[in-house]
Amino acid sequence: MTARYRNPVYDGYFADPFVLRDGKRWIAYGTGSVVGGLVFEVLVSDDLVSWRATGGALQPIDPELGTTYWAPEVVAAGGAWWMYYSVGVDDTGHHLRVALARSPLGPFIDQGVDLTPQERFAIDPSPFRDTDGTWYLFFARDVLDTDRVGTQLAVDVLTTMTKLHGETRSVLRPSGDWQIYQHDRSMYGAVHDWHTLEGPAVVRRNDRYHCFYSAGSWQGAGYAVGWAHAPHPLGPWTDAPKEQNRLLTTVPGRVLGPGHASVASTPGGADILVYHAWDTEKTSRRMFIDPLLWTPDGPWTPGPTWGYAVLPD
Repeated sequence: MTARYRNPVYDGYFADPFVLRDGKRWIAYGTGSVVGGLVFEVLVSDDLVSWRATGGALQPIDPELGTTYWAPEVVAAGGAWWMYYSVGVDDTGHHLRVALARSPLGPFIDQGVDLTPQERFAIDPSPFRDTDGTWYLFFARDVLDTDRVGTQLAVDVLTTMTKLHGETRSVLRPSGDWQIYQHDRSMYGAVHDWHTLEGPAVVRRNDRYHCFYSAGSWQGAGYAVGWAHAPHPLGPWTDAPKEQNRLLTTVPGRVLGPGHASVASTPGGADILVYHAWDTEKTSRRMFIDPLLWTPDGPWTPGPTWGYAVLPD
């Protein structure tokens, strides 16, 4: 049985959407709102199509550690729910942290751990559990000693849900001009053509690992979703061929700057891509969903769609 849906699937502001399945319901977490004193708005759906707000998720931490919270992702492990997120001040000083709850609806309590004290800037943590039970944390970090300076993708092993192994590896570096965030950007005491790769999300399909990521400036029409593949979560990771690399791009007159995708499943187990995009007037970033299909050459999606479409079972 198929479902008819209309993008965006939620009218309110909902950036960096992450969706997980919990029994017969789906739960979404997003950047941008404080609800009832709790950070990160939470939405619930019975069908992936109609969403209702249920409140906030995370109890704020000491303001001295940061006041700007970004990109939550939640997983279940050891009979509890774990939220990974970044916190900083505006767009500076972000580090990765982890919070614990007994329910996926929260409230999540920060566990007092900076997972990335060695990084200049770290955002968009995305936990991934492999088939052998090993947990990995993918994220984005600033790197200066490279040809294309900017924010890149990285990964480390989670030895526990609150501790990284400490041997961070590069996943993907910027490779094209479409990934430029800003020309002549002043950063860390120098001026760079600053590139940005961010928002990693990893799945295993067809005996390969696939990492979806966003690149460019989240504020503009050039923002898009790309993908890479690898034989193992630690790599080596290979960017998709240029003709296939940009999976989601702007649809002129309808959708502006689609990005920060995550993968969820329909009631029948089909993959869908969850992401945000601006409306053409740039009033807010809203949550979109579209089918995610797999071909011999890799992932494919008909999105970003605007208006009504059909979601496979």
